[in-house]
Amino acid sequence: MTSFSGLGPSSGFLQSTVWRGSLALLVVFVMLALTGWTAIRDTKEDANPLATARAAWRHATFHGRPLPHPDAAPATLRAFFASLSPAEGRQLAARYPLAVGNMGGAPVTLRYDANRMAIDAARKVEERRMGDHRLTPVGRQEASRLMHRLASLMSPERQILAFDPAGDGRAAEVFGDLRTADRVSVVVPGVDTNLSTFERTAKATAAPVGMAESLYSAERTARPGARTAVIAWADYTTPSGLGVEAATGQLAQAGAIRLRALVNALPSADSVSLFCHSYGSVVCGLAARNLPDNVTDIAVAGSPGMRAGSVAGLGTHARVWAMRDADDWIQDVPYLEVGGLGHGADPVDPSFGARVLSAQGAAGHAGYFAAGTQSLHNFALVGVGDLGSVDCAATDPRCSADLA
Repeated sequence: MTSFSGLGPSSGFLQSTVWRGSLALLVVFVMLALTGWTAIRDTKEDANPLATARAAWRHATFHGRPLPHPDAAPATLRAFFASLSPAEGRQLAARYPLAVGNMGGAPVTLRYDANRMAIDAARKVEERRMGDHRLTPVGRQEASRLMHRLASLMSPERQILAFDPAGDGRAAEVFGDLRTADRVSVVVPGVDTNLSTFERTAKATAAPVGMAESLYSAERTARPGARTAVIAWADYTTPSGLGVEAATGQLAQAGAIRLRALVNALPSADSVSLFCHSYGSVVCGLAARNLPDNVTDIAVAGSPGMRAGSVAGLGTHARVWAMRDADDWIQDVPYLEVGGLGHGADPVDPSFGARVLSAQGAAGHAGYFAAGTQSLHNFALVGVGDLGSVDCAATDPRCSADLA
């Protein structure tokens, strides 16, 4: 056995132990270098500021009265805020920006203002991390990138309906006037969606903000006089990558609960349509059974399945639409569910029972909301209720017959 001189008879064991320990340390340091050592943060920072803000709200009083529970029914919260003067509402928003900014039933304009304050606080955290030399250069670069993303979200014209800085972060943004909209469209995105990927400069319509903004523009073109609003809803924790999380429904189930809460808290809207992309269609499928009656349409694109064997299995009163581009790689996933893995039947299969729309021009998995595509035009027509003008897929003659 090879050994180092002078270490004695057990030197082989010691050598092996030393090398194993050194190798383990090397792996740890390589991993930290590759990730930017982003896990190291100031111990004084709050890992879950939204939970902290909600707890502070629950234990507070205002003018000697207890505040309503932040999870109270939207009607209860709506009545509470209606009892306040505008100055009192602003005072509460300034004191508890994260709580008010994420509170269903609070006035949407007050939520926008509150979230702008909460985002500014998160921006300052990332600004400090940019100069934290316990982080690697990569870690400081990531902090810089997130800081600039948060600064963009603070722009006066942006309407941030929800914001949570914990973990990779969550957000929702509104296009149009949500207070007066007759028709509201909700874009539900798929995997790898967080604060850093909420919007993109290149290929903008592959990210939630670009998807929603593109859909809002297309709806305005399709029916200029319609009072519409579109929400880029990235307010659930999505799977990271295409691993086990993306193949199971655990995160989708939690997202479905949040999606129902969003729809239940909308201030107006005679009609709500859900536009669900990729893993987002799993969320919509699980939410479908318990959605309120004003959800008239659920449209999925590039779906891996909706956790059901058919439209009937969704248990929804809403019309269900599906589309998939011929070049979308998602068609190669196994459309089944075994032992919790997989998401069930293919929504564009005739046996599923959805109305199948043309996705002409979509060009792959991320192209459904691109300007000039038939997929976007069809989504816009569904969003404004002009169902007689949609272009059904040639493979689904029943779609056209149902709409005749």
